Amino acid sequence: MTQPLPWNDLQDFLAVARAGQIARAATLVGVDATTIGRRLRRLEARLGRTLFEQTREGQVLTEAGEALLAQVEEMQNAAERIVEARGPAESLSGVLRVSVSEGFGTWLVAEHLQEFAAQHPALTIDLAASSGFLSPSRREADVAVLLARPRQGPVVAGKLSDYALHLYAARSLIARAGTVTRDSLGDRHAMIGYVPDLLYSPELRFVDDVGPLPTPTLRSSSINAQARLIATGAGVGVLPHFIGGALSDLERVLPEVTIKRTFWLVTHRDTRQLRRVRAFSSWLTGLVAKHRARLDPPR
Repeated sequence: MTQPLPWNDLQDFLAVARAGQIARAATLVGVDATTIGRRLRRLEARLGRTLFEQTREGQVLTEAGEALLAQVEEMQNAAERIVEARGPAESLSGVLRVSVSEGFGTWLVAEHLQEFAAQHPALTIDLAASSGFLSPSRREADVAVLLARPRQGPVVAGKLSDYALHLYAARSLIARAGTVTRDSLGDRHAMIGYVPDLLYSPELRFVDDVGPLPTPTLRSSSINAQARLIATGAGVGVLPHFIGGALSDLERVLPEVTIKRTFWLVTHRDTRQLRRVRAFSSWLTGLVAKHRARLDPPR
């Protein structure tokens, strides 16, 4: 009699297939990499097949791995539907993983997330708000808010909102070093910006929107760190209006400069109909509509 495959082994296989690296999968599922590696070897031994090829970048599915992935994803989707069906129609449970940019996640979503959590106390919500995104197409996240519409992959994307960015300086800097002008940037007023080779999205390059500006001499991969640097009077930098406009000690400078970008709401096409995914997507869309002026203020 054939022994059934352990569900934990299949879930770990799924995590590695989606993450592309054992170490990254271990972080996502909360299990150490050694345990995941052992389970993968056990799974391959039981199936008598090699599921991954080791590359410099990580683990790449073999043909046998691709075939197993399709089956395990069907099992995972069925399991999630069973879990949802166990509770009342209005009850949500399980884990919802949401991937957002650091600024949007910190300054808008986290500020109001308790409202959604209070409505669904049995639901565990993972808010991944960082410099980078988890991939809905690889099922690393249930819902993602991205800076660009995905051009491929098994996802469904819709425009969430436009948002505006401006140049900001601390009032203390202006009082100390004078009015900010294009000529004063890089001289009396240092520039603050991203570390070029650590940009996680091309939408964070602003040179085409604001024209030539001095190269930033204070740089960070974190928009929150940039906001703190600007607020302390260290220099001038670009911030989303929902950050710069919320800091009372900042002043918008070079008012003719307005940069526009777009947030896209992205879900996986196989799980977008799960009640917890639909509920959060609806809540987030409503939140953004309510706070539209913070994101994209009228001129």
